[in-house]
Amino acid sequence: MMMEILSCNGRFQFQNPRRSVLAVVSAHKALFTVLWIIGFSSLFLWQRSSVEGIRIFLWVAWRPPGTALPRLRPVAFNLTDFGGVGDGVTLNTEAFKRAVAAISKFEKRGGAQLNVQSGRWLTAPFNLTSHMTLFLAEGAVILGVEDENLWPLMPPLPSYGYGREHKGPRYGSLIHGQKIVDVVITGHNGTIDGQGKSWWTKFRRRSLNYTRGPLVQFMWSEHINISNITLMNSPFWTLHPYDCKNINISKVTILAPISEAPNTDGIDPDSCENVVIENCYISVGDDGIAIKSGWDQYGIKYGRPSTNIVVRNLLIRSLVSAGVSIGSEMSGGVSNVAVENIYIWGSRRGVRIKTAPGRGGYVKNISYHNITLDNVRVGIVIKTDYNEHPDDDFDPHALPIISNITYDGIHGQGVRVPVRIQGSEEIPVQNVTFHDISIGITYKKKHLFQCSFVDGRVIGSIFPVPCENLDRYDEHGRLVMRSSSQNVSDVDYDI
Repeated sequence: MMMEILSCNGRFQFQNPRRSVLAVVSAHKALFTVLWIIGFSSLFLWQRSSVEGIRIFLWVAWRPPGTALPRLRPVAFNLTDFGGVGDGVTLNTEAFKRAVAAISKFEKRGGAQLNVQSGRWLTAPFNLTSHMTLFLAEGAVILGVEDENLWPLMPPLPSYGYGREHKGPRYGSLIHGQKIVDVVITGHNGTIDGQGKSWWTKFRRRSLNYTRGPLVQFMWSEHINISNITLMNSPFWTLHPYDCKNINISKVTILAPISEAPNTDGIDPDSCENVVIENCYISVGDDGIAIKSGWDQYGIKYGRPSTNIVVRNLLIRSLVSAGVSIGSEMSGGVSNVAVENIYIWGSRRGVRIKTAPGRGGYVKNISYHNITLDNVRVGIVIKTDYNEHPDDDFDPHALPIISNITYDGIHGQGVRVPVRIQGSEEIPVQNVTFHDISIGITYKKKHLFQCSFVDGRVIGSIFPVPCENLDRYDEHGRLVMRSSSQNVSDVDYDI
């Protein structure tokens, strides 16, 4: 089989990839064999020593269906072939559009790749197409134009009813994909920079008439792979997959100022299914990760849950918000989420679930494992009165369900309030489990483990002393003491 690669002079060159692959495999066959033996032996010893090790190995190796590693494209183009100029001044919107149009013609042949070379490539928003790889070379920076008049307006998301900040339309994203499949954004750590400072200033001055747009957004799309790039200075949420399936995000750096950069969430899977987010560094002006599924009556009607989501191996800083959040827009439901191997530092909150009457939906089957908190104000948060609504037509009797939440292996230092679970009589927090908790505190006051309207259990000994609302079990799962005060409240917002 022959493969076409567009050369620098614009001519196609033909290569035989099968011969090259066989040569590489032959040359390294001995090395592959040795590494395989060492790896297998190490795994065997590990499994014998720890049942937990087996579980973690299988979990880390798991990927949802359809998230295979991205394949090579048979054809590659350079942005300069379409008139692109990387001087940071020339507007390259039409060059990107011409490139995408050319790539769309290769759909039946496996698609094509667009190389963005080193340089600063100013552009207004543009759309991607199916079977496309956007490759950012080392030193390549895609710059979002600051003039909001060059950003197209889009209808509000159907599960939100209105723009998140204003009624009516919203600005589109800098890089957008809608109803597309098999898309890759990757590179040698090239950058997509939204130049959000002007947007943040206008937002604070209330001079914008529409909701700000994300930096990168995919809607109703499948098989999306994003890796080895930097996303920074988004006008609004940074990376927003909406009603998508089979998303893999790995080795992505996401940056925004930790203050004065409002709503610059890192990654917001929204009504998405089968998502892996791993091996990323995130330091932003709002939630590092925020899992969502629609807002109040609009999200209930749209009815698309976020489910089967893995978030692992992340470093996160969020000075004004949380490392990993679920909600508050969760009206379509959120379930089957695993958050593990996360280091959260210099943040207001660690891991948080937030909702309110009127949201409806559910948050269930959520597990947090091996979370490290370093200099965090409140470590674990469940909040049920996050009363922010799109309009006055929400149903106050649409009460969310919060159940089956597990916290296992939560450690850290410099935490002011380790746990604050604020259920209510309307929205009790059900079936919560705590195991292997040891959090160094900075505030010497009682009731640092705060609860109200929660039922669940503590397994083994934990620090600090858990609230009275929870049943106590020993390490072998035997009941030691049953709680008789699940509805007692000792939430203290003064600390």
